[in-house]
Order: sequence, then C-alpha cells, then structure tokens
Amino acid sequence: MTEIARLIAANEGYAAARANVADARPGRRLAVVTCMDARIDVFAVLGLHLGEAHVIRNAGGRVTDDVLRSLAISSHLLGVDTVAVMQHTKCGLAGVSDEELREVTGADLGFYPIAHHATALREDIDVLTRTPYLAPIRVVAGFVYDVESGEIDDVVRWERPT
Repeated sequence: MTEIARLIAANEGYAAARANVADARPGRRLAVVTCMDARIDVFAVLGLHLGEAHVIRNAGGRVTDDVLRSLAISSHLLGVDTVAVMQHTKCGLAGVSDEELREVTGADLGFYPIAHHATALREDIDVLTRTPYLAPIRVVAGFVYDVESGEIDDVVRWERPT
C-alpha cells in the first residue's frame, strides 16, 4: 500500500468517528508556532484539544513572514490574543548556519538557524511584539520542548501593557 493510499484509508476511519468543531475560531484564543519536527505532538504536549488553538508549523518554529501573515488573520479575524512560540531540543536548525543550509539544500533562502534557543525565542518574540498589526495579541510566551523528556522550559514571557 502506498503512503497516499494509507492516508486515504485512515481518513475513512477518521471521518466516520471525528469530533465536529463548527467554529473556526480557536476556543482558547490561542495560536502555537512550533517546528514541523515529527516528534512533536503539539496537542498532547500542551494539553490541547481540537478546536482550541491554531497551530502554525515550520522548520525551527521560527517567526517568519508567513507566520506573521497567519497571525494577522488569527488575531484580527479569529480572536487569537495569546501566542506560544515553541522550539525544541535536537532541532535540525540548531547549530548550523544559513550558508551550510544553502549548501546542503541548494536553496538561496534565509533558513532562520538557531544558535541558542533563548536568544532565538527572544528575537522572535521581539518581532511579534513590535509588529504593529499584531496589536490584538496580548500575551506571548516562548518555550523549548525537550524531545527526550517531553517537558517544556518556559523561557520568556511578554504581556502587552494595558
């Protein structure tokens, strides 16, 4: 059976038993930005359920232009006021440079490598909090998920002054 056939077969079972969440707005007014790493079960790690949060994933869990685009929609149209940015240990973007990643991939891109998680989280949260059109966001937190222990380290927090 091909991977695509497996996906279609799995969907048949899911569709028959799925929970129906009617509202696109996340029930906890929360968005999570995290890495695409297959070892991270975002909902289980953070105790979330379907319909409670938007999950935005990319390589490294970094705040990129596309993350800003998604958060603009989440905050202005769908009620999100809290964002958690969650990086993780043993990330493929940790300890490498843009130059090394360009050489390996052949892509002339900025890859947002991570020299140090706390520094990268502070940089990303600074981008979020300085982006004028994200004013509806009231709280931002930066976490590092340990892929071995399953625990998160609460690295940085920010709250919009009232």
